[in-house]
Amino acid sequence: MRDQLPPGPRMPTALQTFGLWSRPTAFIERAQERYGHRFTLHVIGQPPFVVLSDPDEIKEVFTAPPEVLHPGEGARILERLLGKHSVILLDEEPHLEQRKLLLPAFHGERMQRLSGLMAELAEKEVAALPCGQPVELHPRLQRLTLEIILRAVFGLERGARLEQLRELLSKVLEFSRNPLSMLQRPPRLLTRLGPIARRDQLLARVDELVFELIAERRREGGEREDVLALLLSAEHEDGSPMTPAEMRDELMTALVAGHETTASQLAWGFERLAREPAVLERLYTELDDPEDAYLTATTQEILRHRPVLPHAEPRLTMRPVEIGGFLYPPGVMLAAYIHLVHHDPAIYPEPQAFRPERFLEQAPGTYTWIPFGGGRRRCLGASFALLEMKLVLRAMLERFELEPVDARAEGTRRRNITVSPAHGCRLILRERVSHLRSAQAPPSPVGVA
Repeated sequence: MRDQLPPGPRMPTALQTFGLWSRPTAFIERAQERYGHRFTLHVIGQPPFVVLSDPDEIKEVFTAPPEVLHPGEGARILERLLGKHSVILLDEEPHLEQRKLLLPAFHGERMQRLSGLMAELAEKEVAALPCGQPVELHPRLQRLTLEIILRAVFGLERGARLEQLRELLSKVLEFSRNPLSMLQRPPRLLTRLGPIARRDQLLARVDELVFELIAERRREGGEREDVLALLLSAEHEDGSPMTPAEMRDELMTALVAGHETTASQLAWGFERLAREPAVLERLYTELDDPEDAYLTATTQEILRHRPVLPHAEPRLTMRPVEIGGFLYPPGVMLAAYIHLVHHDPAIYPEPQAFRPERFLEQAPGTYTWIPFGGGRRRCLGASFALLEMKLVLRAMLERFELEPVDARAEGTRRRNITVSPAHGCRLILRERVSHLRSAQAPPSPVGVA
């Protein structure tokens, strides 16, 4: 099949796999320099992997008929964690039906009603951060985004169950740092011994707690604002409710898709902002702007500059398909490579520069700004993630000035399908003078404005 595909690196599959894991950004950029906007990689345990970065070709991929390209097959590596009912792993009609069930849970108005909870949790976490000494922000942000998911999606209140799930899920997700997490079908021996077996044991306990929670909430009834409440009331087209297994898989999908990705994206954002005094100064000046245009543009630029997902849900070709004038046979993975699109100088002049102003001048393009993918497979939680990022950015910037610990910007570290700062976003936080004055100011006399 190699002769039917675009040219790409000719090094052994094992070395390509190692390069993608150990130096994901540098490896892919070097390949593009040599082979252009379209090239083929070979990864252990995966079909041939064609990287695409031309927006016109990406549009063709995103708009291709669902029976021709199967994104669900491209995400099969996540099945053990997410479950076979996950909307990410479904294709064609099953995907469309499940997506319709989930859409109301992530509607803009519903997300806005959760903004108070998100802001409260963000402010609490920020208030606990140490001042004047180096701190790794990424683990703190992971803890925050996990709690937001457990409270806003699972509907858990503070208590023993939340703490137990938090501890178990943290250990399960920690496995993503292990290269074995990239194996779609690990050898049977590895599933019985070692880190994969330990991960599966922890996941089984997580499943027990989640099924207990679903059964308990179903007995309780009542109205709530969390995502689980909507899933409990959702009905398939034939009038049947979602099964506990379906709900478990969608809850885990929301957790995995909205926890590590958002934490890593925020870590990249703070890592970059600490090195951009002019951007920080404008943010401080405009934090009280009710339209928050510059904060929104900054969030969009963070997602452009350092996308945590290298590619947008790869699609497996089920039938011969022509993309960009190239005919692909069945059995090939087509991947819109987010990082390469976002750093194309023909689309974004000076792509390495961090300039939120570019999104004040022009709105993000459908096929040139793709941190959440696109087409009918665009991430359902995009509005949730954007709102969460803005609230955390605001909480941090209202309280702190940011200083980098190291002169050089941090490199990348692979965590399963995401890319995060290699050293955990090491910063020194300084209490802002304006925040100190506000905290120390005596209360105004009653009746005096």
